[in-house]
Amino acid sequence: MAHLKDKVAIVTGASSGIGAATARGLAEKGARVVLAGRNEERLSQIVEDIAGSGGIASYKVADATDFESTKALVPFATTTYGPVDILVNNAGLMLFSYWKDAAVGDWNKMIDTNLRGYLHAIAAVLPSMLERRSGRILNMSSIAGVHVGEAAGVYGATKFFIRGITESLRKEVGVGSGIQVSMISPGVIDTGWADKVHDETGRKIAGELNKQGIPPSSVAEAVVYALDQPPEITINDIVVHPTRQDW
Repeated sequence: MAHLKDKVAIVTGASSGIGAATARGLAEKGARVVLAGRNEERLSQIVEDIAGSGGIASYKVADATDFESTKALVPFATTTYGPVDILVNNAGLMLFSYWKDAAVGDWNKMIDTNLRGYLHAIAAVLPSMLERRSGRILNMSSIAGVHVGEAAGVYGATKFFIRGITESLRKEVGVGSGIQVSMISPGVIDTGWADKVHDETGRKIAGELNKQGIPPSSVAEAVVYALDQPPEITINDIVVHPTRQDW
């Protein structure tokens, strides 16, 4: 398939993990990619790597939790490459804790990134897509949006939220305006996420889970497949997880 050639794509959370692997994968298929994230040093290095492999990419520092920051990605991409064809809504935060710990700070961080961040990016790209009646939005969910794991109640809830808005988008702007709306639901992926868990008990659980994690490139391949489709086809949901993951 060659439906990604010269398409303009924004990838959020692109400074590491699944986002970085996805940006590389899209560039390999000929897309012109704008990487968004908060770590400028990492973004710059990934863009340099993509260019060194013959791909086309730029970056813009952006905070998914801030709407104006996210909204600015669209004029940047449009000025640099042209109208935005693809949004990969990937910026996310996974922090484990038990309810009894009342880790309100971690809960709020996940809500800001995993809920508001996704809504901000959708609001940024949707007007132009609706005007052109063309575009592709892919939301990164999780197997946690299907099965709630131990000490992952709030994280799982944010991923159920993403599943809900994706289905609503598909029915409204997909059926109504021809915009392809997809979702990928990864299982345990080794992205370094376990090191970001602040709660001591949650960190131990995360560390054990991450032992069976598969590389981000496995998910990126699924993303590229879902997006590399003709306008009349939408790949709605792909679950990618380790063979030995039992949930």
